[in-house]
Amino acid sequence: MEKFVIEGGVQLKGEITPSGNKNAALPLLAACLLTDEPVIFHNIPEILDVLAMKNLIESLGVEITQNKKNTWTVHAKDVRFADLDPDLCKKIRASILLAGPMLARSGEMILPPPGGDVIGRRRVDTHILALKKLGAEVSYDRIFHFKAKKLIGANILLDEASVTATENAIMACVTAEGDSVIRNAASEPHIQELCHFLTKMGAKIENIGSNTLHIHGVTKLHGCEFTVGPDYLEVISFVGAAAVTHGEITIRNAGIQYLDMIKLVFQRIGVEWENHGNDIFVPSNQPLLIEPDLGNAIPEISVMPWPSFPTDLMSIAIVVATQSRGSMLFHDWMYPSRMYFTDKLVGMGAQIVLCDPHRCIVQGPSQLFGENLESPDIRAGMALLLAALSAKGTSTVRNVRQIDRGYENVEVKFKNLGANIVRL
Repeated sequence: MEKFVIEGGVQLKGEITPSGNKNAALPLLAACLLTDEPVIFHNIPEILDVLAMKNLIESLGVEITQNKKNTWTVHAKDVRFADLDPDLCKKIRASILLAGPMLARSGEMILPPPGGDVIGRRRVDTHILALKKLGAEVSYDRIFHFKAKKLIGANILLDEASVTATENAIMACVTAEGDSVIRNAASEPHIQELCHFLTKMGAKIENIGSNTLHIHGVTKLHGCEFTVGPDYLEVISFVGAAAVTHGEITIRNAGIQYLDMIKLVFQRIGVEWENHGNDIFVPSNQPLLIEPDLGNAIPEISVMPWPSFPTDLMSIAIVVATQSRGSMLFHDWMYPSRMYFTDKLVGMGAQIVLCDPHRCIVQGPSQLFGENLESPDIRAGMALLLAALSAKGTSTVRNVRQIDRGYENVEVKFKNLGANIVRL
């Protein structure tokens, strides 16, 4: 099993360019099933989750050619009905994203249960309810069977603002007969990117970026060329890494249009950055002072659907708070296991009280010390890397394949910023 060995306490300096957005690349690849014409992608992140999705759609008859690094041609000229590898589906949550486009393209899909991070129960009911509204029949007996003679546009009210359910509904609606409305839709950057991609293919989608999408079904989509946008989760991970190492870095092509709310939240834990065009500059002289609420009350950072603070950045924010002066309450009501990595930070010297599975209080700053660690999921894995970079002494982070699922060449990027990190 591969591991990272990190000698902490080194200031990061230099510049990096983030990889393409993992959470955009996965639905974009699935959406290629909607056309029989070639699609060219640039800036595809070549990470484990994306490679797993590549293998899944190739098993359905899709041809994928790597033109050069991070540039792929995807051609779903002929799509065949096939039994997907259950072990491959268990590797990624995004395998469920094949249901919508396959129903639209071939009218049937058999899907083993999807997997992904172990951060608590992640229901798929919203996907099924949305697809049923469009006329699909769905049965489940330890495996999902989706079937539809024809998809008909509908007024869909999602029972939760699920990102992947919104994406599935969008992909099913764009070629459904008639008009559709998706209400309580999620609006994360990767959903907006999917909508812009489908529009480039000939789809008719209105109100992109809102919680109510209007879709006018078309009979056919065509191929196109599309560049995957930067991964804002990776961007903020490197902002956090600069802050906890008192470093100074520039992040090129950072996608600043999506960072306003995140910037407000990070200012509350004492982290500032400057926007320079579409780049951001993180200075070394960070305040690292937690801003109390009115009346000197302990402030709270709580995750909420976009455009509020995203759950996937909670782990990073917690690590940064261990190096900021003051107290902060963190609340992630979405996933009951998101906070469980904090015991590893406590073992490194952090002052954290885990109130319950959803909440913790961080008191900082704390000197962290090197420790033997294990990455439990993608986001906690990156957060532990940040803790190790700021710690005194040597840390080992095992199970790094979890990190590789979401971050491309992460140790190379940290090395280029001066970090003392090796993969063994």
